[in-house]
Amino acid sequence: MSDPRTRELIAALLGPAGRELTCEACFDELDRYVDVALAGGDADLAVPGMRAHLAGCPACRDDFDALREYVGGEHGAG
Repeated sequence: MSDPRTRELIAALLGPAGRELTCEACFDELDRYVDVALAGGDADLAVPGMRAHLAGCPACRDDFDALREYVGGEHGAG
């Protein structure tokens, strides 16, 4: 089982080993997660389970990417 794609598919089927957020909890914590990440802090420590959720939920990942780009653009403009 040395094929990276096979390992990736198995990991996706099994889900995360640790804590994972629901979409609702992700939505509630997304602002804080992005703010901490953009400030250079440990966003995964600030919001445990967020990384696992974003890895497995394309809709929430899209929200994360859009928010990070929007907020990051504001920080860069200031």
